[in-house]
Amino acid sequence: MTNNLTLLAKNIKKYRNKLGISQDKLSKLANITLHTLTKIESGATADPRIETVNRIANALGVSLDDLMK
Repeated sequence: MTNNLTLLAKNIKKYRNKLGISQDKLSKLANITLHTLTKIESGATADPRIETVNRIANALGVSLDDLMK
């Protein structure tokens, strides 16, 4: 699972940077707190809720699969 979390964190950052938006902007687009996004993107959240990850994916304009591969 740690490998998937690392991959998730890297992909969120990759797609966020591709869009040229800050963590703060993404958190607002995804309707989650900046604290939550920061913890997920850093890999500090051991088991992020699928609903939260789905919100992030939607805000980034990608699928859940894109974030997990």
